[in-house]
Amino acid sequence: MSDLQEKIYQMMQRPVLAGLASVTEDGKPWVRYVMIQAQEDLTIRLATFTGARKVEQIKNNPEVHLTCGVNDPAVMTPYIQVQGQAQFTTDKQQRHGFWCEMLANYFQGPDDPNYGIIIIKPYRIEYCVAGNPQPEVWSAK
Repeated sequence: MSDLQEKIYQMMQRPVLAGLASVTEDGKPWVRYVMIQAQEDLTIRLATFTGARKVEQIKNNPEVHLTCGVNDPAVMTPYIQVQGQAQFTTDKQQRHGFWCEMLANYFQGPDDPNYGIIIIKPYRIEYCVAGNPQPEVWSAK
């Protein structure tokens, strides 16, 4: 894993709040807060309700963008911008593998029919540092 990939992974290895943008049916961006978590290969996962608007938007157009990292504007920590392709799944293995107790506040368990997973495969990630106008860029090969 490169140093840049490691820095990016460290920001998303635990559940983190992010803004996720998808594209509406009329071609407009739509952003909402989500909790994401990444794997070492930088694949990003998040839980969602199967009937959420973002599910239909992703089915119609899998292009997504997310940003995360700054939680307090008075303390400008590094942040990342992610471009990727998303897919929605209700695959049993995926749902059970992603399940954690935090999700019990929203779903009855990993077999809840209202529980699904969005998987984002990034193809470009910018690692941004305040005061530096040029981000470090990771690209999928």
